[in-house]
Amino acid sequence: MSGPLPVLVVGDANADLVLRGDVVPRFGQAEQLLEAADVVLGGSAAIVAHGLARLGVPVRLAAVVGDDAFGEATTTALRAAGVDTSGVRVQPGGATGLSVVLAPAHTGGDRAILTLPGTVPALRPDDVEVRDATWVHSASPFLMPAFTEHLAAVLASARAAGARTSLDTNWDPAERWTAVGEALRHVDVLMPNRSELAALRASGALAHAGRLRVVLKDGAAGGRSSGPDGPDVAAPGLAVDVVDTTGAGDSFDAGYLAAVSHGVRDEAERVRWAAVAGSLSTRAAGGTAAQPDLAELRSHL
Repeated sequence: MSGPLPVLVVGDANADLVLRGDVVPRFGQAEQLLEAADVVLGGSAAIVAHGLARLGVPVRLAAVVGDDAFGEATTTALRAAGVDTSGVRVQPGGATGLSVVLAPAHTGGDRAILTLPGTVPALRPDDVEVRDATWVHSASPFLMPAFTEHLAAVLASARAAGARTSLDTNWDPAERWTAVGEALRHVDVLMPNRSELAALRASGALAHAGRLRVVLKDGAAGGRSSGPDGPDVAAPGLAVDVVDTTGAGDSFDAGYLAAVSHGVRDEAERVRWAAVAGSLSTRAAGGTAAQPDLAELRSHL
């Protein structure tokens, strides 16, 4: 097959309401003035898919949205970027998920996230069709507990169809972390940040893992990759004027998977793509507004 290889992304798609400024609530009916508020595309899987499309990768998303204004806005934004949304199921009467991102001023990129799952947990195993995908990336399993009970089988089926697999767990709101243990047996690349990796180790979930590679997101420091099938490598992030770190880890994932799709074989270069894509995404509000296209990313390599 010539050209970039197709990727299937599986997981959450929702709207993000990003609030910046004085966002730490003071109850007692105190009114606070914000610096900015933006409604943008959200959901780890959706942001990864959007980033891949921006980087010239044929990408299809499997997710569930409601038949409401947020659902329509979500699918419209994905299609506008070039994402194949034929795998996005619209649930009649469902409310599309919503995350409220509280981004305080002057905290070095720290933030709090309040999430209404909405239709996100409605994803079913039969929503996932590998078809021609050569890579299947799964995101946010802890937001979809019923689906995650079958995630091991979904990933095993993808592998049996000839695809490689990756997983970005994101944070476990219940802080148990064990629900993905069996699925890790069928993951080729695990893509956590430092806090998530520490929690997975502490829970014992990684004891179930097979011979996977860990591609670690390390914030402003960039990323690193380690595994049994090659050397440990690292790449720095870029120095940019940070506006909002929402979705930066998802753009990091997109950069790494885009490098794979475009035929980059050197692991250090793949991590460099990831670190650059994640860094550039922080220049605007939300997870997708500043995602680079392929020409821009390559100009920073």
